[in-house]
Amino acid sequence: MIAALLTTVLFSISAISATQLTKVLGGVAANFWRIMLSAVLLGLLTFCVGTGFGGAALFTFFWSGVLGFGIGDSALYQALPRLGSRLSVLLVHCLAAPFGAFVEWLWLGTVLDFWQLMFGGLTLTGVALALAPGHQKPESIREWRKGIVFGVIAGLGQGGGAVLSRKAYAIAATTGQDVSGITAAFERIWGGVIVAALAYGLWRWHSSTVVESSKKTDRAGGFGSVAPWLILNSITGPVLGVACYQHALRSIPIGVVLPVVALTPLVILPFSMKLEGERPTPRSLLGALLAVGGVFGLLWVRGKLIAGG
Repeated sequence: MIAALLTTVLFSISAISATQLTKVLGGVAANFWRIMLSAVLLGLLTFCVGTGFGGAALFTFFWSGVLGFGIGDSALYQALPRLGSRLSVLLVHCLAAPFGAFVEWLWLGTVLDFWQLMFGGLTLTGVALALAPGHQKPESIREWRKGIVFGVIAGLGQGGGAVLSRKAYAIAATTGQDVSGITAAFERIWGGVIVAALAYGLWRWHSSTVVESSKKTDRAGGFGSVAPWLILNSITGPVLGVACYQHALRSIPIGVVLPVVALTPLVILPFSMKLEGERPTPRSLLGALLAVGGVFGLLWVRGKLIAGG
């Protein structure tokens, strides 16, 4: 449980620092450089205190990273500059459970009961309430809509990555392999490195500047001003944050881990108020509470079904 609580705090700090990065470097470049730095740091940790590289679950962890680190985080880094850290994280984490329930019904034919539908609807209602645009200019509304699309993609990627991580741990257990959280994070991040590198290469090919066309910061000035944020983001996100997350998934049922991690949008609030100058409205706060409450309810019901089944 301590690992899950640490994940929540670390992910909150990571999201705040990510927002600062995207303001200067843009989403594509920020995601690429922080993943590259994180891969180096995780590699050093893995071969010093981890269990090395390889094993029966390697490719499953790799594909988990493609979905989570690669697709999920690439989309998240496009949502952050458009929605802000708190709303982006709220959208990603609190939609994971309803997405999972829908995929389970679509793929496995699992029929949802009344309480599952109710709590799933409560989560979606909370997210919609928190994300509903206020008095914005037409340009802001267009960016907000793009942010929602990227946030949904990020939620799908993060949810799919978590499911594959659980599968990878199950594969490792059948072969008697004990995979540490740091090792799992390192094996996962290579999927993210490939996706982020492809996205960065395409972006550089499409644009002659180092940052998106809306960002007129030169490369030297950009990196010089955000180097502390880049290091902080790498350590609290892909390195320690994901390592704690993977450790929690290894030792604690996912029905306990996900509700704790879903508290990230609330933990992030004081950080976003201090660093981003955000002043959340009563409506957005109510929506956040409803969304997190819906996730707790949905996974509580699922836990009861598993215990009773």
